Amino acid sequence: MKVSDFNYELPEELIAQHPLKKRDASRLMVLDKNRRTIEHKVFRDIINYLNKGDCLVINNTKVIPARLYGKKTTGTDVEFLLLKNLGDDNWEVMVRPGRRLKPGDVVNFGMNYVGESQCVGPEGHTGPSLQQSLLTGEILEIMDNGNRKVKFTYSGIFNEILDQIGLMPVPPYIKEILKDNNRYQTVYAKHEGSAAAPTAGFHFTEELLEEIKAKGVEIANVTLHVGIGTFRPVKTDEVEEHDMHSEHFYIKQEDSIKINKAKKEGHKIIACGTTSCRVLESIADEGGMVKEIEGDTSIFIYPGYKFKCIDNLITNFHLPESTLIMLVSALAGKDFIMEAYKEAVTEKYRFFSFGDAMFIM
Repeated sequence: MKVSDFNYELPEELIAQHPLKKRDASRLMVLDKNRRTIEHKVFRDIINYLNKGDCLVINNTKVIPARLYGKKTTGTDVEFLLLKNLGDDNWEVMVRPGRRLKPGDVVNFGMNYVGESQCVGPEGHTGPSLQQSLLTGEILEIMDNGNRKVKFTYSGIFNEILDQIGLMPVPPYIKEILKDNNRYQTVYAKHEGSAAAPTAGFHFTEELLEEIKAKGVEIANVTLHVGIGTFRPVKTDEVEEHDMHSEHFYIKQEDSIKINKAKKEGHKIIACGTTSCRVLESIADEGGMVKEIEGDTSIFIYPGYKFKCIDNLITNFHLPESTLIMLVSALAGKDFIMEAYKEAVTEKYRFFSFGDAMFIM
């Protein structure tokens, strides 16, 4: 199967650069994968496709402000992107410029000026002396994938320091500055650890979720910390040769019980986002049942895959030739998905992270 089979033409102006003022006002393309029909709705209409007894599965990971800008002790500007917490204040980090950062190098972040310099400035005044950093990272090793293992030292609480000096790691195709960091989070974001957001969940408001619960739909949580690998292009010509990135997840017993109950009673399992889908399909047995578990998944879902757990999927519109458009093609059929994407372009839907939504039923 060729990667190029999943390509489509997308005008740049359809790449959403900012979120809508109201989350559930985004557009919703509804695909019936069996009847091969397409409807155009508004996202808040999603409630009309969920029935009593169904189970909506959401990913409650929370994005950390993982992009850091600092300086080596030599004065060189450095960018860090935190990818994975390895424990004991060690992190897997993507670095720029990569070639200049070797084991033993030290980078300082969040510089504060302290004290008075002994040097006299051009106006005859003394100025502030060298900075005191809020966070220091030492390169421990170069990992096999080219990223760095970094040991951080700091005084205080790590996540509070990140909130103070870090930036949200919005995707590279978003050129506008994000004015409100909360808009790169779902309203139900809870457990910190993601380097990217589970964007299908952006469309839900707290009010809409309450209405869905009141209708008798169960809401279950999974936690998958989204890695930056979600943005990496497929570099092979053949789909089957792609090496899928790994991401950490867990699901609690109370949530597995909700999912299994709905499954046993013949109700639908609706995954919100490809991340929730990947967790469920990674852990489900042949009957679609799941259990409490923590682990890592590198599952790669593409056409030919037989789904075990999920029935329906809420998702955004994905990049051409990406693993995510391959996943939705596995659920709805490649030809139908490519037809739907062509119609989305014609109808001027907004694409990618801050864009509109699709519901595959």
